Amino acid sequence: MSYTSNNYSPNTAFSIFPPAVKHLLIINGLFFVGLSTPVVGQFLFQFGALWPIGSGLFQPWQLVTYMFLHGGFGHIFMNLFALWMFGQAIENFWGTKRFVYYYFLTGIGAALLHMFIGGGGAPTVGASGAVYGILLAFGMMFPERPIMLLIPPIPIKAKYFVLIFGGLELFNGVVGTATGVAHFAHLGGMLVGYILIKYWGLKGERYY
Repeated sequence: MSYTSNNYSPNTAFSIFPPAVKHLLIINGLFFVGLSTPVVGQFLFQFGALWPIGSGLFQPWQLVTYMFLHGGFGHIFMNLFALWMFGQAIENFWGTKRFVYYYFLTGIGAALLHMFIGGGGAPTVGASGAVYGILLAFGMMFPERPIMLLIPPIPIKAKYFVLIFGGLELFNGVVGTATGVAHFAHLGGMLVGYILIKYWGLKGERYY
């Protein structure tokens, strides 16, 4: 998928790799390399993955560290591609400081909702919760911007794209389809993102 890109930032000079997004991409990449090595990988997974509270392995810092670990190349590629594609637009629009707060708060909120509603007994890894928060922000900030789908190759407005993704996650989370996917973490990222945007009183592109 892709979206049409313009220089629409009221807060910062437009960049396709703004500071926070660039550093998040680099750090995630470094963690992925570390996770792929035997000794370091075992250490990172044991202490960095988000373990259920009842497992005896849970630690508070895992609410953050789990966002930097991924279960395979496909997992990290999709998350980082979405982080770049939607995140650079949001960071350019809001500025780096607000973007960083938003990213980590949505990721932490995603972890908490997943733990208390859909946690199960397996550890959780991935930036998907925060990425879904970024996706929600994109839909709210740029609701009329077209996103070009790959399958089928048709454009769809960002606001409808977000509604479809949110609806699918809710359905899959309630019904229990696509096991192994943290649907409630995705929903948690979107929910916290919505609350933050409303609390901060942020307005979208159409208001400028």
